[in-house]
Amino acid sequence: MEKNSKNYFTLFKSTFFLSAFTFGGGYVIVPMMKKKFVDEFGWLEEEEMLNIAAIAQSSPGAMAVNASILVGWRLLGLSGALVAILGTILPPFIILSIISLFYAAFRDNAVVSAVLKGMMAGVCAVIFDVVITMGGKIIKTRKWLPILIMVGAFIVYYVLRVNIIYIIVFCATLGALVSLYDKHAGKEHI
Repeated sequence: MEKNSKNYFTLFKSTFFLSAFTFGGGYVIVPMMKKKFVDEFGWLEEEEMLNIAAIAQSSPGAMAVNASILVGWRLLGLSGALVAILGTILPPFIILSIISLFYAAFRDNAVVSAVLKGMMAGVCAVIFDVVITMGGKIIKTRKWLPILIMVGAFIVYYVLRVNIIYIIVFCATLGALVSLYDKHAGKEHI
């Protein structure tokens, strides 16, 4: 991607817009980023977006910020990452600054409370969409290891109640080992 002011502005505007109108955290912003950067602009491949989402989730910090950093880095390098960070953190900063001025009025307002409860239902629907869309993509690859990892992680977390940190560390270690093996054997990565 060419490093020009138009692309930087488009990246900033896109991350700013996504951050400003996405409620519910990182799982909600991922499908929006996919629609923007994969479907609309064609800047990323779908598999790249899946990888970015996986890395963003497993990295410390807010998933939306991590994903924006990775998208910015992938598209325009370090300067793109900085532009994406700025676009992602400005909306919550502005919104929270305004809300803090009127906190007492918002805290007791029944309308604001009802709107937030309605947003929670919308967030659940978007997260369900992410699971179906991304899980479906993994299943369509027909590669047994990613499918086994996905199903196994779900069972271990929800049935056996294993701490998610252990699951992430295990999956990251397994992924690194498989990638090293594939590289050594000259095979295509998963």
